[in-house]
Amino acid sequence: SSHFGSREPYPVARERPADHYSSCCGTPRSALCLCLPRSLVLSRLLNMAPEKRIDSEDGEAYTFEELTAFYKGKYKKAALEAYWETCKPAKRARAKAEPEPKAKAKAKAKGKADAPEPKAKAKAKVKAAPKAKAKAKAKAKEAKPAGNFKVCVCGGAGGIGQPLSLLMAMDPNVGELCIFDLNIAMVPPAGVATDLSHIERKCKVTGYSMEVGKNPIDHLEECLTGCHLVLVPAGVPRKPGMTRDDLFKTNAGIAKGIVEACAKFCPDAVLGMIVNPVNSVVPAMAELYKKKGLDPMKIVGITTLDIVRANKFVGEITNKNPNFINIPVIGGHAGTTIIPLFSQDKIAKTIPEDQIPDLDKHVQNAGTDVVDAKGGKGSATLSMAYAGARFGKSVLAGLAGRRRVECAYCMSDVT
Repeated sequence: SSHFGSREPYPVARERPADHYSSCCGTPRSALCLCLPRSLVLSRLLNMAPEKRIDSEDGEAYTFEELTAFYKGKYKKAALEAYWETCKPAKRARAKAEPEPKAKAKAKAKGKADAPEPKAKAKAKVKAAPKAKAKAKAKAKEAKPAGNFKVCVCGGAGGIGQPLSLLMAMDPNVGELCIFDLNIAMVPPAGVATDLSHIERKCKVTGYSMEVGKNPIDHLEECLTGCHLVLVPAGVPRKPGMTRDDLFKTNAGIAKGIVEACAKFCPDAVLGMIVNPVNSVVPAMAELYKKKGLDPMKIVGITTLDIVRANKFVGEITNKNPNFINIPVIGGHAGTTIIPLFSQDKIAKTIPEDQIPDLDKHVQNAGTDVVDAKGGKGSATLSMAYAGARFGKSVLAGLAGRRRVECAYCMSDVT
């Protein structure tokens, strides 16, 4: 008979005859065979299963390995461990009991039927059900389905725009990508769109062009309608000897035309501004939105490149992987307004204090270093595209219901 058929109340170890092993567990002849009650074995197996806890962001249960795999590269291990401790343990599934004989089960069911639930308890159950259903329905409406977001890159045929468009087209959350630029761009936007439409991704890519001097609000209805995210790397690049303020007169006018069109055709979209000077353009565009009765917090200056540079430079100094370094950078996006908080990262904290002032300057002047290295023939384009795509992907992940944290330059009441 099966080992699990034992009626003994506790596990009993006893030696079995030689012929027993051939029909049982195949253990060596000299071994002892352990007989365990079925319920005890099931409970032991259940306890061996990895613990799951409820993620407060989406209410689902995950193991620690699943949680760390999902947030890998976004948060440090110590932060994930601390977050894990705050999560509530998920209820373990109970082991199913042995099926009872029919006669016994029937008698038990009859006994239950004879004893109706108290009215108050029954009434509470009925009330609880619709509430839970309504809550689940409301939650389902909050998160948008992944892969169905529309993204537009204004200035998508330029030095930053092309690699940025490529990286966004590779994001699984992007269902439709629009490339907009002027007819004087280095290549036609339609050509960039056709090129990107050949990569192995599901998103639809369309190009839109406009003549110089025309007003975007008169030509971008189809391009911008339904957009969830608009990235704006449009504008004139900085040249040697130019300050960011020198760019304001030209680039502010370009940004204004695009922002006004967004206010009309996609007022709920997040606008990621890469137009320099960010420190001046973003406040001006936020005021424009405020006057139109729209949310000025939708206008966001992408300063992610400062964070990317700080992480990289710290990684070089400490000989650590920059993917596991996360330096918050506050302030603006020009010179001394860029303030990296090296003390807030456990790896950066190990750098001697006397090296921090030079590291600050290295991050603050990194943009100028690129302009000088390119001999006036361009500015930071590839690294900016990478940083812009990182920010854009985080925005889309957030819209899809995932938790993401990014530093950015936006309106604030904090003084």
